[in-house]
Amino acid sequence: MMKTRGCCASICQCFFEYSTPKILVIRSFKVGTLNRITQALVIAYVIGYVCVLNKGYQDTDAVLSSVTTKVKGIALTNTSDLGLRIWDVADYVIPPQEENSFFVLTNLLITLNQTQSHCPEVPKTGFDCTSDRDCKAGSRDTRGNGVQTGKCVKYSAVDKTCEVLAWCPLELDKEPPNPPMLADAENFTVLIKNSIRYPKFNFNKRNILPYVNKTYLEQCVFNRITDPDCPIFRLKDMVTEANEDFQTMAVHGGVMGVQIRWECDLDMPSSWCVPRYTFRRLDNKDPVNNVAPGYNFRYRDLSLTPNYYNHRFAKYYKNGNNEETRTLIKGFGIRFDVIVFGQAGKFNIVPTLLNVGTGLALLGLVTVVCDWIVLTCMTKKNIYNEEKYSYVDDFQLVSNSFSNLRMTCSILIMQRIVPIQPFWPKVIILDYSPVFSIPL
Repeated sequence: MMKTRGCCASICQCFFEYSTPKILVIRSFKVGTLNRITQALVIAYVIGYVCVLNKGYQDTDAVLSSVTTKVKGIALTNTSDLGLRIWDVADYVIPPQEENSFFVLTNLLITLNQTQSHCPEVPKTGFDCTSDRDCKAGSRDTRGNGVQTGKCVKYSAVDKTCEVLAWCPLELDKEPPNPPMLADAENFTVLIKNSIRYPKFNFNKRNILPYVNKTYLEQCVFNRITDPDCPIFRLKDMVTEANEDFQTMAVHGGVMGVQIRWECDLDMPSSWCVPRYTFRRLDNKDPVNNVAPGYNFRYRDLSLTPNYYNHRFAKYYKNGNNEETRTLIKGFGIRFDVIVFGQAGKFNIVPTLLNVGTGLALLGLVTVVCDWIVLTCMTKKNIYNEEKYSYVDDFQLVSNSFSNLRMTCSILIMQRIVPIQPFWPKVIILDYSPVFSIPL
């Protein structure tokens, strides 16, 4: 019962307590130096990093972007399969338009004159056989090239595989030509047109800058020193800036990133807001983990006469024997992904006040840190503790104190020794050299 009453009394005492600050001025070289250095660090962080470096006084907005590309160039090849052939943009840019990217064909594996007929499957795991019992009629395998007929036939003098109904002859799984067939692709150029918008600030711009005219655009090619604002890029230059060799990359293909960065300070003239271009390879070229390297796909050249039409990359016709044929092309090339990013900033009073308020709050923490060091780590911490905290236990003590004070003043007045002085909060000064003042 007594413990319960003591607990209730403690709770009531805490509830009705009131704390008021008291100034303790410590004249100490160590504490004063620590206080000023900490304040200087906080001020340097708020002004130097938050306000100047990060522009904490600005409101920001992310970029909205659209990209279109136009590739130009001519390549010449002379092979046993295709003979002498000219390749223009309609042949090597597949498809003609993509969203924020474009693909340039650089190498080929060609399988000519395929027809729908029966032929032995290419030797690989799961398709080898010794007799017809090893082949299941009607079986379809996603790793295969057709539908099995149930027969085991000779693929070569040594190998026997299951016969399939497919486009024959089948494509051979072999390495692409080295050097690449379209080695001239390194001299192709691409015009990248990029329009950006910051909707929060109603600001629009494009990478073809106002001073760029038609004459300049017909002659310029991007160069980081002489023509840094030209939006026309040579493919080899982009690959070289990514520390890659174009001819090596063109054999198996790959993926390149064209990064356009827009960092705009709209408190400055709009002419200062210009794009910055960087280039890097995006696909993996780890020499250890080199399974399925590069970038490739297949398309077909199908022919049907006398009626024909073009659909993406296919031409349909029938030969003189009324037989449907096609030419299968496994294309290797480089895909260029155009990546646009950045932000704009402009002065706004709201983030300015928020960052100023944060700085003032951090300055308030300086007192807390120094207070903790003084009361915990200093050699005279006991003296500081005694001077920092004063306790008045109850109202009776306060009443008695005021009664004693009034009595003393009355006696002094009657004796005309001292005049009445106002009652002010207590200020204590401990002299240990430079001044450090904290509210307690």
